[in-house]
Amino acid sequence: MGMGYVEAMLAGDRWEVAYICEADPVRRAWAAQAAPRAAVLSDAQPVLSDAALDVVGIFTVSDLRPTLIRAALAGGFHVITEKHTAADLAAEQALLPQIESSGKMVAVNLFNRNAWYHRRAMEFIASGQIGRLAIIRICQMMPGPMPGEGQSPEGPPFLDAGLHYVDLARWYAGSEYSRCHAQAVRTWGEQTPWWLAAHGQFANGVVFDITQGYNYGQLAREKTINCYTEAVGTQGVVRLRHDFNQVHIELFGVGGTVRQTNPHGDKKLDVFCDIFARSLDEGKNLGFATANDAFIAGQIARQMLEAAMADDPPSIGDSRDIEEIIVHRNYLRSLAGPQEPSGG
Repeated sequence: MGMGYVEAMLAGDRWEVAYICEADPVRRAWAAQAAPRAAVLSDAQPVLSDAALDVVGIFTVSDLRPTLIRAALAGGFHVITEKHTAADLAAEQALLPQIESSGKMVAVNLFNRNAWYHRRAMEFIASGQIGRLAIIRICQMMPGPMPGEGQSPEGPPFLDAGLHYVDLARWYAGSEYSRCHAQAVRTWGEQTPWWLAAHGQFANGVVFDITQGYNYGQLAREKTINCYTEAVGTQGVVRLRHDFNQVHIELFGVGGTVRQTNPHGDKKLDVFCDIFARSLDEGKNLGFATANDAFIAGQIARQMLEAAMADDPPSIGDSRDIEEIIVHRNYLRSLAGPQEPSGG
């Protein structure tokens, strides 16, 4: 993700990348070529000691983030970071008061909030075109990372990717979760679910269902992805669907129907960095997700996962499936075609 941020910042005119800190020598070499005006280091201390900086970006895995976030705030810097802000809820909760009392802006990349299509949908809802929002339906099912392929501090799929959709539903609803039920499946003999569905209600009465899984057609001859968001109102419907290449929007409102297809835009880091830069200029949050937003999403996602595990989810398949899938994925990676998406 750090490489993505470097590219996004260099592509615009709002940012000057002064330092890049990276432990991996291969990526340091890439950074030196990508940002020849930046100092490329293996040690973060010079970065955290430079009072001339405005912002420190922290894109490590989550178990390293609390120490670096505290050091950045102590140095008087604003912070831009990935979720989670810590590897577990207790550490994240302990960090939150320090962030909120620092007087500094700390933006967390909950990337759905930066997506043009979700912002377009929410504008349509806010205009009254679908009446009162009543139901939110979100699905992200794809042949994603396999057990052992992810970064363990980030947690299982629903804590890593699923929390983005937990946050998305909360953002659409404009309310806090009040109750939920969750169900999961443990595929390939894994102890951790690789598919989970949750449904329930927000405090304002809006109901939701969220489905997230990385076991969707792993060995299918033709890759298939099922990613959608629906917002159902008392008078109309918002419907979004994407395949990581194109996003198809259908807005069925009382005043008419809007259909639009545009590129998906992957993680929208350019949008995120621009929102944060403008927020710094204005001295107020112009739309980025906060550390509290990330904490709530992680907390609710964990509650959903724990609820599903408490029901002793079935285990279907065994480790031989994983071996076959890994062989297939390595073969696909050896080809020259585009790589599979990592989230979204």
